[in-house]
Amino acid sequence: MTNYQIITDSACDLPKAMLQKLGVTSTPLHVLYKGQNIDDTVEDAAVLDFYAGMRAGEVPTTSAVNPEGWVSVIRPALEEGKDVLVLAFSGGLSTTYQSAVIAASELSEQFPNRTIRVVDTASAALGQGLLVYHACQQRDKGLSLEELAAWVEANKPHVAHWFTVDDLVYLKRGGRVSAATAMLGTMLQIKPVLHVDEEGHLVSMVKARGRRASMDTLVKQFDTLGEGFENPIVFICHADCPEDAKKLEQVMLQKGVKEVFIGNLGAVIGSHAGPGTLALFFMGKHR
Repeated sequence: MTNYQIITDSACDLPKAMLQKLGVTSTPLHVLYKGQNIDDTVEDAAVLDFYAGMRAGEVPTTSAVNPEGWVSVIRPALEEGKDVLVLAFSGGLSTTYQSAVIAASELSEQFPNRTIRVVDTASAALGQGLLVYHACQQRDKGLSLEELAAWVEANKPHVAHWFTVDDLVYLKRGGRVSAATAMLGTMLQIKPVLHVDEEGHLVSMVKARGRRASMDTLVKQFDTLGEGFENPIVFICHADCPEDAKKLEQVMLQKGVKEVFIGNLGAVIGSHAGPGTLALFFMGKHR
């Protein structure tokens, strides 16, 4: 039996029930929303209220996990005599990973007989969640901590992240598109399709005309990048657009995927992408 603990952060967008089932511990990022600093969440009632607030004009801001946040979840595992593997939110999108490195360095001095490995997943949302999920399957096959860390490093470039947003205003607020682009895109019903590249950065790839075209683009990416890769399970997440998520699920099942997990896009990443965001995550040739 492995004697190490896998620890991640809430940017993985895995619900509490799944984290518990996988035996994974998580620490939250935070959102300033309606004047309150709240934990990042994907749980149904809270996240639905969050997206309703955004549609009503609320402008949330987000903050990364700081070193103290990581210490609060890593230390208990070390005190139990376990080593730790941290799978952190993309360093290309947040300081969360760097904070984990700082926390690990501090704790290594206090627990010199324990091993703490920190991996930048270069992933986000349920792309990070999918990598954590597959890592747990490998752990359960008996991989050591070092073997699993190496497996994650080797396989993270193959976790494809593809998503589309419904309203460009949220990308404009985050500086991803200009005000003029957002205005013109809204007028023309442009639905950009983006992905997270191998360095963990957000990149705009396709400007689809209308929601159906943007969803078709997600499917085409699965067909192209996923060819030759076993995908017994794919992950879909959405920001309060469950009907579109179900439509995408049906297409995946028709293509032979055995299992589809649908989850909510968490409040932190949803703050930047906005309500109506739809994302598909799978294993492929490259990102």
